[in-house]
Amino acid sequence: MKTIIFDLDGTLLDSAPDIRATANTLLARRGRAPITLAQTRGFIGSGAGVFVARLAAAAGLDTDAAALARLEAEFVEIYEHAHALTRVYPGVEAALDRLAAAGWRMGLCTNKPIAPARAVLAHFRLSARFAAVVGGDSLAVRKPDPAPLHHVHAALGGGPAVYVGDSEVDAQTAAAAAIPFALFTEGYRRSAPEAIVHQARFADFAALPELAEALLAGAGAPRVPGP
Repeated sequence: MKTIIFDLDGTLLDSAPDIRATANTLLARRGRAPITLAQTRGFIGSGAGVFVARLAAAAGLDTDAAALARLEAEFVEIYEHAHALTRVYPGVEAALDRLAAAGWRMGLCTNKPIAPARAVLAHFRLSARFAAVVGGDSLAVRKPDPAPLHHVHAALGGGPAVYVGDSEVDAQTAAAAAIPFALFTEGYRRSAPEAIVHQARFADFAALPELAEALLAGAGAPRVPGP
């Protein structure tokens, strides 16, 4: 059996507008100016705790551990129900249909907290697509530690696998887990695609099923930046 595991924010979903709206709700409650969409994208990728720490630093809020813990809890509570501005990237659902028809087992490995992750999957009726889901708070560690990716891979039965993501964190995770990485270039990366270690890259989900098959066929190839 073949296994394909996805990141969520910036890979399957353009969720930055809802993340920004949630963050700006927190800031408005504290009398601070809103952040931009570009700032939001720059803060995403390493989990809710890192996001709110970056948000607090940018807004001049208290950054001691207790204050950040309260801010994170408030953020997650609001964000769990924030779906109105999020969109599934074009071509995702058709690509998932093709992968399922070709016998791929599918899982999800995200740094988004598990409750908002499951809520947004349910909102877009994507839950049944993924036989295993790990969030940023599911284990004691999160990406780029390889443990979450290994956990999903094992839950899906192991075997040949591909990881699909959009960021430097995803690339580092795949490298640490020794799983071939496909970079979606239209997400929230901070660097040029050429600067991110990947085995393949794509901008259109229509290309993913064939690309994933090719990655498994060349799974022993060295890891180098570039297409």
